[in-house]
Amino acid sequence: MTMSNSGQAQGQRRRPPTIHDVAREAGVSRGTVSRVLNGGHYVSPAAQSAVNAAIRKTGYVVNRHARSLITGRSDSVAFLLTEQLDRFFEDPNFNVLLRGCNEALAAHDIPLLLMIAGTDDERRRITRYITAGHVDGVLLVSSHSGDPVAEQLRKADVPLVACGKPLGQSSKVAYVAADDRDGARDMVRHLLSTGRRRIAMVTGPLDTPGGTERLAGYREVLAEFGIAYDERLVVTGDYSRASGEAGAARLLEQAPGMDAVFVASDLMAQGVLSALRGAGLRVPEDIAVGGFDDSPAALASEPALTTIRQPWSRISAEMVRVLLGLIGGEDPATVILPTEFVRRGSA
Repeated sequence: MTMSNSGQAQGQRRRPPTIHDVAREAGVSRGTVSRVLNGGHYVSPAAQSAVNAAIRKTGYVVNRHARSLITGRSDSVAFLLTEQLDRFFEDPNFNVLLRGCNEALAAHDIPLLLMIAGTDDERRRITRYITAGHVDGVLLVSSHSGDPVAEQLRKADVPLVACGKPLGQSSKVAYVAADDRDGARDMVRHLLSTGRRRIAMVTGPLDTPGGTERLAGYREVLAEFGIAYDERLVVTGDYSRASGEAGAARLLEQAPGMDAVFVASDLMAQGVLSALRGAGLRVPEDIAVGGFDDSPAALASEPALTTIRQPWSRISAEMVRVLLGLIGGEDPATVILPTEFVRRGSA
C-alpha cells in the first residue's frame, strides 16, 4: 500500500519540542525544567544553565496559557499612559520610555501591552481589565494629581510602578524618577552664569511631579542668587509644543524685559523658539532658551537646545526591575536618578 503525498507530508511533519525534550537534552528532570521556567527557584546555576542551553537548542517555546493556569499569572505587563492618545504620538519621551521598557522586559521573555487611558471612561474600562488579572503588573506613566488609577490599582493589590512620584496618593506607591528639581537648578544656574538676570519659565502641568519639582528648582536658585520671584515671568504649559508657543507669546506680552526662558520640556521649547522667531528675536543673542529632557526634539530645534538630559534607558530598566520585584513579592521601592546638563547652541 502506497502512502499519498499528503500522508507522507503529515508523517514527516516535525512536532514542536516539549518540556520532556528539554529535560532529556539538559540531562535533568522535568521538574527542574519546570522550576527554571517559573523563575529558577531552588535550581543550581549549573542546572539552570543546562536547561537554558537546551531550550535554545530544541527551540522550545513556553505555552504561556498552560503556565498561567498553573501559576495564576498572565506573564505580561501593561504600559499604562494616562494621557490623551494624540499626546502619545506627539511627545517623543513616551516612545523612548516605551521602547526601553519593552527591551528590558524582553530580556525576561515578558510581553508588554500598551494601554492609553486619556478619559474617565477609558480609565474605568482599563482599570477593570487590569484588576481582572489580565496582566501581572503595571508601569504607570504621566499620572496627574487626582488621577484615581494608581490608588484603585493599589487597593486591588496590582503590582504598580510609576514613572515620577505620584502626587496626592494616600499610600506608598513604588516609583522611579529623574531628579527634576536638581536638573532645574542646574539649568537656571547656567543661565545666570551667562549674565542673564530676567529669567522666565514655562512650567509643565502643576498637577504632575515634573511640573511642580522643576518650578521649585527654578525658584530655589533665584532665591539663592538674591533674585525676587516675579509671577509675570512664569506661565504654565502642558508639555505640548503648542502650549510652549502660547506661553512664550504671553511672556512677551507681560514680561518684555526677559533675557532667558527655562522651558520644562524640549517639546514646549520648540514652541517657544517658534514664538521668539515670530517676534523677530534671536536665540541666544537676545533671549537664551533652556529645555528639559534631551529628547529628539532638542536636536531637531534651531538652534539645538541646551537642555537637561533625563536618563531614559536607566529609568526604563529600573521601572522594570522594581516591578518584577513587586510581582515576586518584594516591598515597594523608590529610585531617584541624576540628570545631566547638556550645553548646545540655544543658551
